[in-house]
Amino acid sequence: MSRLEAKKPSLFISDPLTKDAVSQSLSLLNRILKSCYGPAGRLKQLHNGVGGYVCITSQSSAILGRLSVSHPVLKVLTASVQNHVARFSDCGLFTAILCCSLIENFKSLPVPSCTVIKISKDLLSLCTDYLKSEACGCRVSVDFSNLKTLLCLVRSVLTSKPACMLNATEVDHLTMLIVKAFMFTIPCHVETKAVLGKCVTVPVKGRRVLDSTVLPGLLIETPEIQFAKLLSVKRISSDAIKIALFCVSMSGDLFNPEEGMITVHHGISLEMSELNQLLNVGKQLVNDEVGLVVCQKVIHPSLKQYLKENQVMVVDRAGLSVMEPLSQMTGSKPIASIHSFSPSCYGSLKDVCTKSFGSKHFVHLIPNDTVVCSLVLCNRNETTWDELKRACETAEHVLQLTIKEPLALLGGGCTESHLASYIRYKTCSLSTSSFKDADYSQTQYQLIADAFCSSLESVACSLSHDDEILTDTVYGHCWLVPSGFPSVSNWSDLLSKCGCGINSNTQNLNWRLLRPHFGSPTPQSCPEEPSVKAADLLTLDCFAAKYSGLQVAVETANLILDLKCIIEDQN
Repeated sequence: MSRLEAKKPSLFISDPLTKDAVSQSLSLLNRILKSCYGPAGRLKQLHNGVGGYVCITSQSSAILGRLSVSHPVLKVLTASVQNHVARFSDCGLFTAILCCSLIENFKSLPVPSCTVIKISKDLLSLCTDYLKSEACGCRVSVDFSNLKTLLCLVRSVLTSKPACMLNATEVDHLTMLIVKAFMFTIPCHVETKAVLGKCVTVPVKGRRVLDSTVLPGLLIETPEIQFAKLLSVKRISSDAIKIALFCVSMSGDLFNPEEGMITVHHGISLEMSELNQLLNVGKQLVNDEVGLVVCQKVIHPSLKQYLKENQVMVVDRAGLSVMEPLSQMTGSKPIASIHSFSPSCYGSLKDVCTKSFGSKHFVHLIPNDTVVCSLVLCNRNETTWDELKRACETAEHVLQLTIKEPLALLGGGCTESHLASYIRYKTCSLSTSSFKDADYSQTQYQLIADAFCSSLESVACSLSHDDEILTDTVYGHCWLVPSGFPSVSNWSDLLSKCGCGINSNTQNLNWRLLRPHFGSPTPQSCPEEPSVKAADLLTLDCFAAKYSGLQVAVETANLILDLKCIIEDQN
């Protein structure tokens, strides 16, 4: 087939970071993301040019997924951050803001990009080694025998999402529910390899947040007519309910002609043959003392009626989403054929009852051992509910990551400012002899280290959209000062606690304004570790998510700095 238009040559762009369009786009993206950061972040309304669904959010997963990015450099950056969020759920804005700040700061330096990349890798290793060390002054251990730290982690996630529109009472209520749901998913009996259960979110929109609750087991929505006709359930001798789980249609549909040809003898009705087979399945279920049949798809009305007459509860149209958790909590194996199946596929339940939330009706399946639970999540409208669902899923994932690595980092910008102080102290402590065999000068090293620290401080300063940010000279933590106050020498009159909440102004501290620019004062000593880490309301970040975000930000910035040309197909 001939082409309607002549083939266009590929577009070749050399040194893309020197182009004004790239710099302006990168700066705009950075400003957008910074304005979303933290509990006081500004909300963004996202929708396409032809209308459709409108999303109001400040979360990176929603923003980057709906933001139209055309330039290849920004596509690399956003794809890298989205990949991080897909793996860790948290710290997406931290990663993106730090990456943008690093690129902007590094490309303004009179240092070759190869030198910048090499030194920034050394600085990243300095950060990661410090974060992993026992001497780290910005991390706390998580003790699972004490829920205080877990509650702080979840509360920090929820309060950082202003589009959820939660007040303090609602935050406390949801925090308890999420931790409770997480505890439900931890198996009581572990033999060889522990597998966490699942928390299924049940949407109830148009209700108060305080109406949200957690129930052990699974809720399956059912029509009001079916809800009214639910009967008592047949139980086996051990006072448990035997359950059969079908993932195949039991509607009596005929074969799909696309699957092949079948030969039918004269006088044989395919419909009756299929219905008879379904009734035979029903007889086997009754004989095997099954008390509950759950089908992913549709069950034929005649089979439903037969099962109900024999005191077998029927739930059909359950949907694909409940199949895995239902199989996990009951021990049943989904049956994929109505022509042959073994009784070994059956599972068991402790009890079955009915629940109603608002206008919705559910069958509540209660397991013997709770590894699956249902979070009935309520919010006032669809927009805030969507944002709250993303926040709750993030909080749940943060708790799961914390099981693997029971550590947390101080939030509120304190980890970033503390790290910046630590790196400045360590790099300024290097002697001239340390650079004897290096292929870069001490001046170049100090320039890049200063740009690296300024980028970290820029993330911390992004938490303040109207107020001033200070840092103390002892711990290197962030302190928030309400705007409108003049610069004074005695800041203690205006300060109560640092950003993470671990330090108070009762200590003899000195402060300075935190300005993310080059040439900040060098700390005279290594920032200290706070002596007390048992405050009730600490702001904490997920260790695994922020640790990975730091690595992703630096590595992505280095990758973009190393771009020498872009070849783009124009066809």
